[in-house]
Amino acid sequence: QVQLVESGGGLVQPGGSLSLSCAASGGIFSLYDMSWYRQDPGEQRELVATITSGGSTNYRGSEKGRFTISRDNAKNTVYLQMNNLKPDDTAVYYCHAYRIAGDAEVTYWGKGTLVTVSS
Repeated sequence: QVQLVESGGGLVQPGGSLSLSCAASGGIFSLYDMSWYRQDPGEQRELVATITSGGSTNYRGSEKGRFTISRDNAKNTVYLQMNNLKPDDTAVYYCHAYRIAGDAEVTYWGKGTLVTVSS
């Protein structure tokens, strides 16, 4: 069982930056593809960025160039650096772990951290 704990959310002004962290425990972190999702109230959770176990990264179109996902396998932590934040970036941000084990898909979610972009 993998536990994911996000941190780093808060209130930031438009144009500002935040760095989110997700600390993992209870599993072999390096085996997992790690992602950040976000969810607005009343909306579906949407993928923001992914970093694979091999270190490849993918971003949703609107965040590419503003957000950077990275991981430190020695610290069992994945990060999301968010720059030039906009009010539309306001959401709860969730950490997600995924891997395939045999015939099964194994996924875990964190509880989320709130990011509010407002002046």
